[in-house]
Amino acid sequence: MFKHTLDGGNLVKTITIRGDVYEKLTAVKGEDESFSELFERLVEGVDPVKTLKRLRGIIGPEDKKAILAELQKRRKEWR
Repeated sequence: MFKHTLDGGNLVKTITIRGDVYEKLTAVKGEDESFSELFERLVEGVDPVKTLKRLRGIIGPEDKKAILAELQKRRKEWR
């Protein structure tokens, strides 16, 4: 779920994450670093193909079915 607002001309999106993920992000976030800056740092220079290869095999069969169904739904919406 995304919530869109404008903040000084920037599009701001509100995202929902699990508490355990939030704690992990907080642990790696710099003291004077915003979450936007953290996310930017984490994804900067990331090769999407390498990321997918690294993630291969860690998704269970039920999650895989749900992800594929969502991808197919979104592809139909985009076309």
